[in-house]
Amino acid sequence: MKLSEEKNSKLAATLYWWTLAVVIAPNVLLSLTEPISVWGKIANTLFPADLWWLCLSLSRKIGRTALLMFPLMFLAAFQIVLLQLYGRSVIAVDMFLNLVTTNPTEVGELLSNMSLAIAIVVVMYLPPIAAAIYCCIKRIWLRKAYILKFRRPAIAATAAGVLTVILAYCAGGGYAVSNDLFPANAIYNVFLAADRSIKSKQSSYTGYRHYAFVNPDRTQQREVYVLVIGETSRADHWQLNGYHRTTNPQLADGSFLSFPKALSSSNTTHKSVPMLLSHIDAENFEDSIYSVKSIITAFKEAGFRTAFLSNQRYNHSIIDRFGFEADTTLFIREKPGAQANPTDLMLLPYLDREINEGRGKQLIVLHTYGSHFSYPDRYKGVTPRFTPDRPLQVSASHRQRLINAYDNTIWLTAELLYRISQKLSTLDYPAAMIYTADHGEDLFDDSRNLFLHASPVPSAYQIHVPFILWFNEDYASYYPGIVNAAESNRLKNVSSGKAFAQTAFEIAGIRSAVSDSTASLVNSSYKEPHRTYLTDHNLGLPLRQVGMRQIDLDTLTSLRISLD
Repeated sequence: MKLSEEKNSKLAATLYWWTLAVVIAPNVLLSLTEPISVWGKIANTLFPADLWWLCLSLSRKIGRTALLMFPLMFLAAFQIVLLQLYGRSVIAVDMFLNLVTTNPTEVGELLSNMSLAIAIVVVMYLPPIAAAIYCCIKRIWLRKAYILKFRRPAIAATAAGVLTVILAYCAGGGYAVSNDLFPANAIYNVFLAADRSIKSKQSSYTGYRHYAFVNPDRTQQREVYVLVIGETSRADHWQLNGYHRTTNPQLADGSFLSFPKALSSSNTTHKSVPMLLSHIDAENFEDSIYSVKSIITAFKEAGFRTAFLSNQRYNHSIIDRFGFEADTTLFIREKPGAQANPTDLMLLPYLDREINEGRGKQLIVLHTYGSHFSYPDRYKGVTPRFTPDRPLQVSASHRQRLINAYDNTIWLTAELLYRISQKLSTLDYPAAMIYTADHGEDLFDDSRNLFLHASPVPSAYQIHVPFILWFNEDYASYYPGIVNAAESNRLKNVSSGKAFAQTAFEIAGIRSAVSDSTASLVNSSYKEPHRTYLTDHNLGLPLRQVGMRQIDLDTLTSLRISLD
């Protein structure tokens, strides 16, 4: 009996210290990765460690205490996984929003290729959770003498920890609990994410109007314009922009105008796409995005028939709301009996039908799946151009296979654009196409070993995006001034969030209360924009002020891209 009691005591003590270790692990890591003051690093480590030590010392029922700390363990595990992916930064507001706007298929694709991160989390957090449950069931408690031994030191340490937070705040450097102290900053971001989600659902835009109309000089009765919104596409992996691989030989005839200096104002889909489809940009996003309608409605006001065709799933975001403004809205993945992981080429029959059945002027928006991870699923059933592309694993050691698979997705996107241009070429009336991507992607590009996108602070590769225009012969014949202006602006700096909607307006000859010809790439009065970025807290800041590493700034300037 004594032997059994001794084992139980050891188990309770092990659970006591293991729980403390796993809940403070992210604090230790963040103190190494975050650019905060020395006092900030000390406070970020000591105060939470002392506070959780005190919490664990309040009751002998260690199993119950450990289970009550499960939310902390969840946040800690989440934080550790993100640090492996991004190398820095606390769990962002956008990351919490991604939890509710990303469909389960995407989550499964990512997790199935992250065995190392999952293994680390399982080894760290599953044993204390299992031990806590066991202790609760078997009524195993800490010895009274054991817990009393540490309670007073824990109280004193917690008081000292509070002092370190005060010193960090007084020392200057911008230290703030809501930004720098884990898990307070993560919990604060949870509330911000919830607030944005509520605003999105309760947005009031009834009666909103763009007061849009078509210029009187546009006498053509039939015109078609196709806006293609890509996903996770990097500008530097496009052959059109000088990439060494033939990722888009289909577009090499000179008719596709590429703008190689385009930057996105966000590295997240749920913010960048609404900016692309509206006149809202990074500087006024938070104040305005919840109360406006998209350019789809502007085109409708101007007499266009509109369609929104998506290869993504519903995600309960502003994107869905904008999509349902169209006369025809179709999410092909939501159709009964829809094929699993349809390629973006599956959008083409629906595009053809819209054009063939259309009358008058038309706007058709295609929202693609593009180059979203897992890459091979984006071209499922299509012979890969670059191999080997499998098996894949999220690790730097698999980088070449990841790049091969990623480049195959770029080729497929180029194939989609080519086939759209072929369709529009057959029309005997003006037609044009605009393509850009919501954001880019990290591909273990340097010693930081960053992967994916949506990190709280973007890398150069996450915001440098392709931007392409194409016009059919009839369009070039009727509106040569627009085509010439596009060609003359091709090497200028572009903010995709500002230029996409305004260029669409200009190409279609639409004027409205929110149109701005100086932001249109097809206008001779185009002005290069100030570089702004929409931060995780929805602040539109100059790009140089968002905390990007010098290596990323150097990467962009090496491409002669303005950062100001």
